[in-house]
Amino acid sequence: MRAEIEEVLPRAVRFMRSHIDELVEETMREIHTRIPEYARPTDETYRRTVRAGVELAMRRFIDLLDRRDETNWREVYEAIGAGEMHEGRSLDVLQAAMRVGARTGWRKLIVFGEQESLSATTMGALSDAIWVHLDDLAAASVAGYARARIAEAGELDRRRRRLIELLVAEQPAAEEAVTAAAVAARWQLPRRLAVVAVDPSAATGEPPMLPPEVLVGFDRPEPMLIVPDPESPAQRRVIENTLAGLRAAVGLPMPPPRAALSLRSARRTLDLAVRGVLAGDGLLWCGDHLATLILFQDEELLGALVRRRLHPLSTVRESQRALLADTLLALLQENMNASAVAAKLHFHPQTVRRRLHQLDRLFGDQLHDGDARFELEIALRAERAGRAGRSAVPVQPSGPTTRPPAITGVTRLRAVHSA
Repeated sequence: MRAEIEEVLPRAVRFMRSHIDELVEETMREIHTRIPEYARPTDETYRRTVRAGVELAMRRFIDLLDRRDETNWREVYEAIGAGEMHEGRSLDVLQAAMRVGARTGWRKLIVFGEQESLSATTMGALSDAIWVHLDDLAAASVAGYARARIAEAGELDRRRRRLIELLVAEQPAAEEAVTAAAVAARWQLPRRLAVVAVDPSAATGEPPMLPPEVLVGFDRPEPMLIVPDPESPAQRRVIENTLAGLRAAVGLPMPPPRAALSLRSARRTLDLAVRGVLAGDGLLWCGDHLATLILFQDEELLGALVRRRLHPLSTVRESQRALLADTLLALLQENMNASAVAAKLHFHPQTVRRRLHQLDRLFGDQLHDGDARFELEIALRAERAGRAGRSAVPVQPSGPTTRPPAITGVTRLRAVHSA
């Protein structure tokens, strides 16, 4: 049987070569009939391209029977696979077209086999050659498709990184440049967005799975995300679910030209959370902490205010300072109503009244001046936040001093300190 196959192959090659044009035309008709994606009757260039691919596949099969492999079929079919990816199709359509060609070629071989009165074994060998050929074409197209997809993903990632840079630049980029970059990155510019700052120590592993509309900058020294439409309930749930377990802060929602402001607010919120000024070690929303953010916007000025207004507390024992500070803040918040403060702090009303008398001796007219009370409440809120973060603003005697230290985690700020 082996001898029969070896003897018949040259005749099969001649037969197939003599019918090559017929094979190509028949295959083209079936492809256009069976596979609508390749039927573009008005696009002559596309039709010629498809025909060239069909003819190359047919000639390569004949070369395979002839024990030759001299064409550039592999590079061409890798390029065809890449083209399918760029067309936005899966490889199913291309492989369907290959099967059409294989059936056309097999029908022609059946005609040859009948003319030659070939045995079933010889016909089986010719059939095997068709499927080997089909597998080779499929493998080449898959390789080209995969490389094109990787290259496009890398290019898209580069374009998205460029878009992030434009959006969060301190000097806003031109609207035309941002729009063009968004189109290139396949990202629809939203009406509003929010930048999410992520603690670098929490972003060391694999980034979370995020929807494609979220721009991801986890490879930056200060990891971040840009989330479109952050105020919608659905998007809020997405953020909370995908960032669960990460320490991160969501900045203020802003129109795209003000994304840098959203980033600043997110980083500021995250910084205060890391220092312990803001409670919580998970996801924080900047909009929930605006008062604290405003208070700590300029920590040197805030420290000066704390030292100035809370200096009277430096004259009492250290063990009493926090209690008196908390009582005074509650009194200011409750309009100096001792009963309301007692209920709020779970103290006996008489205890609150006793402390009120002590505070009145310490602060005097400040407790009866509207402007002074406003500054006192700011100072006390800052003192409490600083205490929660194990920070310290030294309370020093009033008068000429050196430049006051800023309220930072490095200086371990403490709002009430003896003189």
